[in-house]
Amino acid sequence: MLTTFPGTRVLIVEDELLVSWTTQDMLEALGCVVIGPAASVSQALETIAAQAIDAAVLDLNLSGELSYAVADSLVSRGVPYVFLTGYNAASIREGYGDALALQKPLRQGNLIDALARLLPPPRVAHG
Repeated sequence: MLTTFPGTRVLIVEDELLVSWTTQDMLEALGCVVIGPAASVSQALETIAAQAIDAAVLDLNLSGELSYAVADSLVSRGVPYVFLTGYNAASIREGYGDALALQKPLRQGNLIDALARLLPPPRVAHG
């Protein structure tokens, strides 16, 4: 059975259009509401300030600008995130090493696993 995350609002921060489209398709297939994508650090920070967000998928390198400020803003709001990177996970800056990191190209199974680790389990209604 496919794990889904209905109604979960996920911000995509990604500067590569094809990667953002693929990530969006995967998230929507899981029932998520996609916020963005934001293609720059400043756009991501503006979006975080203006939108309710449950989780985020952050490209580490946005056209040469690293997304650590975005991660910091999310942490300050209690929003979990995962880095999405074409780099080795060991290249993530000290202080962010505990963050989940997914490798490009993104696979849906890896995204499901990351969201399951980041988000609380869905509530089950008892009748």
